[in-house]
Amino acid sequence: MAGLNISVLVALVIYFIGVFLVGFYSMKHVSKARTAPTGEGFLDEFLISGRDLGGFVLAMTMVATYLSAGSFIGGPGTAYTQGLGWVFLAMTQMPTGYFTLSVLGKKFAIVARKINAVTITDFIRARYKSKPLVIIVSLSIIFFFIAAMAAQWIGAARLLEGSVGLPYVTALSIFAITVIVYTTIGGFRAVALTDTLQGIIMTMGTIILFVVAVQAGGGISNIVTNMREINPGLISPFGVTEGFMTKAYVTSFWILVGFAIVGLPSVAVRAMSYKDTNSLHRGIKYGTIISMILLLLMHLVGAFGTTLVSGIESGDLVVPTLTVDLFPGWVAGLILAGPLAAVMSTVDSQLLIVVGAMVNDLYANYIRPGDRKDTAKISKVSFIATLIIGLIIFLVALNPPELMVWLNLYANAGLISTFLWPVILGLYWKKANKEGALASMIVGIGSYILFSYKWPRPLGMHTIVLPLILSLIAFIIVSNITEEPSQEIIEIFWGV
Repeated sequence: MAGLNISVLVALVIYFIGVFLVGFYSMKHVSKARTAPTGEGFLDEFLISGRDLGGFVLAMTMVATYLSAGSFIGGPGTAYTQGLGWVFLAMTQMPTGYFTLSVLGKKFAIVARKINAVTITDFIRARYKSKPLVIIVSLSIIFFFIAAMAAQWIGAARLLEGSVGLPYVTALSIFAITVIVYTTIGGFRAVALTDTLQGIIMTMGTIILFVVAVQAGGGISNIVTNMREINPGLISPFGVTEGFMTKAYVTSFWILVGFAIVGLPSVAVRAMSYKDTNSLHRGIKYGTIISMILLLLMHLVGAFGTTLVSGIESGDLVVPTLTVDLFPGWVAGLILAGPLAAVMSTVDSQLLIVVGAMVNDLYANYIRPGDRKDTAKISKVSFIATLIIGLIIFLVALNPPELMVWLNLYANAGLISTFLWPVILGLYWKKANKEGALASMIVGIGSYILFSYKWPRPLGMHTIVLPLILSLIAFIIVSNITEEPSQEIIEIFWGV
């Protein structure tokens, strides 16, 4: 305990207390839904907060959900090792919220309300009417989200380890308990409200850290000069490692972290939860601006850190190490609450998606459908599922990789290969049917896992590109040679 930084720890404890207070505030809404006549009200409140998010909260929960440990710990960590080239690559994420809310738009929210969908799997079930498809979707969510959440938990533990001086396992345990408790007691409303708090903290902390880091380095011009002296690759658009960031890879990377984010369940579900059209438009505007500020400044901090920090065992530690070096303890704690907030806001959303897949999509529809209207039973099962998933993620995160950004990107790509085309084509193409969606998922998931191990850069591009192309082709061909969707489905989704 000799290396324990008490002042940083106290500031972070105050932040954790704030998060718990939000969770307890939201608990009254969940408790009210729990006493409703049927379990539908509980799931609607617990998973999407009753569909009443305003524009600012929508923007903050969208940004905070996607800009995660990968953007605040792993991304800057990779920028620390690869330089300004990775900063350029990371900026392709900037329009994520814009693409998601624009592509899904009003139609997704209207359809979700019409079919009473509270998860993306509810949408898949109503659109395609296929039990095998729903089971594949649910299992994919559970598998890939466990990997994604493990990456986030690793990032949070690294942050606490590097800034407070806690042992990695202790830091991981504290973070795990906090997220599980406030997500369980408050549901989606607690997640959305803490996302707003966390988004504000993220933005302020990022701006302050960037300004002070630039001052410590003697200005941007001096920092870039020093980076060139350390390694010319640090200021190259292609990074330090030769052949790592080629033109084909950089271009195709945008598909993974830009357009295709529409297929991430934790992001897409935000398009179900806003209150009205004005909220949607404000969410798009605020979300894009905030994403630009956070992504650019935090990744520049990581890259500039090459001239300010040395001797760290992992690039993932650059942000906490730099913050503790540049600020007094309590100030460092408040600033580090920003990256910690980013991690927590992503994990809580992902945790709800997995619980939704287990309880709403599998248990309440296929295992014990009679329990769906039993509020007490559904509430109890949701609580148990949250604890089980939390324990599994904790065990996975006990042995972290050197840079957690790769685990995070792998999981996101797996989810995108599952959901992208069934969601988009299901929403906008009348001929999309269950056979096409099933073929798309099988080809997408199968080819992505295969290429990840056997051909990680097909034609020099990111692994995700070719699986997405193949799954789209499979979807279109199979849908065209099989029976069209029923008139009932067409009427529900198109009103004709």
